[in-house]
Amino acid sequence: MKRRSLLKSGALVLLLGTQHLARGATIVAVRVWPAPDYSRVTLESDTALKAKQFFIPSPPRLVVDIEGIELNPALKELVAKVGPADPTIDGIRVGQFAPGVVRLVVDLKQPITPQVFTLLPVAAYRHRLVFDLYPTQVADPLEALIAERLNGAPPMPTAVDPLGDLIAQQNQKPDSAKNQTATQSVATPAGNTGSSALKPLKETTDRLIIIAIDPGHGGEDPGAIGPGGTREKDVVLRLAHLLRDRINATTLKGSPLRAYLTRDADFFVPLHVRVQKAQRVQADLFVSIHADAFFTPHPQGASIFALSQGGASSTAARWMAAKENKADLVGGLNIKAKDAQVKRALFDMSTTAQINDSLKLGGAMLGEIGRVGKLHKGKVEQAGFAVLKAPDIPSVLVEAAFISNPEEEAKLNSDAYQVQLANALMRGIEGYFSKNPPLARNRTT
Repeated sequence: MKRRSLLKSGALVLLLGTQHLARGATIVAVRVWPAPDYSRVTLESDTALKAKQFFIPSPPRLVVDIEGIELNPALKELVAKVGPADPTIDGIRVGQFAPGVVRLVVDLKQPITPQVFTLLPVAAYRHRLVFDLYPTQVADPLEALIAERLNGAPPMPTAVDPLGDLIAQQNQKPDSAKNQTATQSVATPAGNTGSSALKPLKETTDRLIIIAIDPGHGGEDPGAIGPGGTREKDVVLRLAHLLRDRINATTLKGSPLRAYLTRDADFFVPLHVRVQKAQRVQADLFVSIHADAFFTPHPQGASIFALSQGGASSTAARWMAAKENKADLVGGLNIKAKDAQVKRALFDMSTTAQINDSLKLGGAMLGEIGRVGKLHKGKVEQAGFAVLKAPDIPSVLVEAAFISNPEEEAKLNSDAYQVQLANALMRGIEGYFSKNPPLARNRTT
């Protein structure tokens, strides 16, 4: 009798296993994330997917064959998810190429360098197959800021590393080359080409002060989610836009300020790329904006963090840094990128001077935030936040409020409170510069 029961159980297990293998993986969600830096396509499935891809240059398109899968309604949704404003993807076609093989054809608006990789389940996500499509030609962000100041034409695209691993080379040029650069306009007027497009600037030029604003999370990484469903990535982006407007309208002692956002829409930016973007535009300050969260709804108030070369200033600061440093896991970083180790080397570089200046900036901001809302801690905390490790840029991380607190979640969704916070952050930046003028550089308008 026992043997018969075991045989029946074994047959049932065998039957279920056969059905599972026949069914293959199932797509549970598809997402498209357009961005100026790169466009991402994500396929989320209940089991891991295998894919082969090849790029066809003319017309540019990426062809991906996904194995062990059948075409289903979720996959067909990809076609409608590509918007006309996507800077990289023109459209997506999907079909059953062969039994157990679905072919994806991504029609492109420009040549790209693709990265196709898989991600293991993490947080709310199951298995993910990711296509990151990096344009081979993008505009130089520093040139764009200067062109904006001059009200000139947008800069011509400049070839860059597709991963965004661009560290500013300005300070590595010989003095003679720097001086020559400072007397030339980096904006190319419309209709001009070649060397004739470079015109000398006036001898007296303004010093452009650049503030890098880093809205936390984005894209695949929603950040913390409040009890009412508010996503951290959304509220911090709105706050960043408000702060950007105030920075761009400000001049300090004749020097215009310009804001540079590490992301200006809903897309994922790896932590090391956020640092590199700030360095690429030779930012004077780096301000990363977040909304705190805890396991209970009771904690409240804003906090500001700076980098620590040693241990964290408190257990809470250490916990917060560990939580924020996991953003790459949720957002989906291609850890197999061949230069990942080089990029991570940036995280080992920090200076005492940078930390001291960061503490001054954080203190100035904390005093202003305390005038419009509650503070969680009355001093700037320190911990090993990866996003603050630009060795040459004073950097702070602002936790604007506890999104896990229902009252503070409502305040973060309030236009009036967001304006108050943006004004406070702006006053903090101005207060910092009033005591710590930016150093002279060759970067001009």
